[in-house]
Amino acid sequence: MRIVLAPMEGLADVHLRRLLTAQGGFDWVVSEFVRVVDHPCPDRVFQSICPELLHGGRTESGTPVRVQLLGNHLEAMAASAQRAVALGSHGIDINFGCPSKTVNRSMGGAVLLKEPDTLYRIVSAVRAALPQSVVVSAKMRLGFDDTALMLDNAAAIEAAGANELTVHARTRLQGYAPPAHWHELGRIRDHIKIPLIANGDICSVEDYHRCVAVAGTVDVMLGRGAVKLPTLARQIRANEALAMPWSTITPLLNNFWQEMCAVLPPRDCVGRVKQWVNYLRYSHPEAEILWRCIREEKSAPAMQALLLHCQHTTASLKPLAP
Repeated sequence: MRIVLAPMEGLADVHLRRLLTAQGGFDWVVSEFVRVVDHPCPDRVFQSICPELLHGGRTESGTPVRVQLLGNHLEAMAASAQRAVALGSHGIDINFGCPSKTVNRSMGGAVLLKEPDTLYRIVSAVRAALPQSVVVSAKMRLGFDDTALMLDNAAAIEAAGANELTVHARTRLQGYAPPAHWHELGRIRDHIKIPLIANGDICSVEDYHRCVAVAGTVDVMLGRGAVKLPTLARQIRANEALAMPWSTITPLLNNFWQEMCAVLPPRDCVGRVKQWVNYLRYSHPEAEILWRCIREEKSAPAMQALLLHCQHTTASLKPLAP
């Protein structure tokens, strides 16, 4: 069993990666994508998106981080992969799954799933640029508009020399709408020999077991499920579906708030905390109470006071009037 923390643009930045991996259970983390155009990325870009490179390529708890690259320029992708590894990345992941229209218009991310030959060339270029001891992985979706090229895409990535393949069990057209189509992962599992890592809608230990049964792989990548339930990786590994007490969540929220305040303007800090609490409320009733109090809050001092108060109890928090 291998459990990976997913890249989540605009959500799982270095601060949340640090907090989530500190809960245990993850084998490695994939960074938010580094956009590669027609020239190699400078060091400052890698270190801005993946500050863990300044600390041996690991989170504070020691979890290895793998830089993800997004682009289609072969020489620039190859050179950027070499530079990322030289800076400390524990392998290279290639993004063939981003559904963003802006990214797709620039021929990056999921739009490349229309062209298996292009996937092959990109992965081949990156593989050839790195020592065989360095892991090259790719992440894709089931397809762009449909699954017609799903098996061709997976086969192209494998043939190009990738060591691992992660598949988000939806097409680009399906976005993030439930459900994830785990049964399609089973078809891919039967079609390739390299390890398959399942991704999509794994938000509980029960989800994990259902996904394994259908997809035929014990390896998973957790994304929003880990944001909703920070101990999910640890619980899956221990096969123990115990709720994470709210008393252990609130210190994490306050820690996150303090880190945000150190690097972002006050209004942005408020927004980031709201974003996380909005996810937490799916697995913690106390987070639902807190969410009702903060959802319209714009003041950083008021937010700080609410977070400090909820560290002790949510019982006396007063929701805003609807």
